[in-house]
Amino acid sequence: MGIVKISDPMHESLRLASQALSRSINAQAEHWMRIGLLSELYPDLDHREICRLLIRAEQSGGVDLLALAAGAELSGAREAKLKPALGGVQ
Repeated sequence: MGIVKISDPMHESLRLASQALSRSINAQAEHWMRIGLLSELYPDLDHREICRLLIRAEQSGGVDLLALAAGAELSGAREAKLKPALGGVQ
């Protein structure tokens, strides 16, 4: 765990969103970072599809975002593990 410095306006946005969505500020920031990371890795997926991916991955025991970020393309075992979570969308 580390400290991430963000601007005051971003912190205020996090505070507002976290209250509205019943999350801690840290949980809201992590949620936005997870969505952003997956958006960059899978630019063809929209927000709805990314949310479905995260829910299905959680039901399957989770997805290792570090492993996904380490490789631009999925291959072998990672593809087999993530494919059910993607629900056929790639």
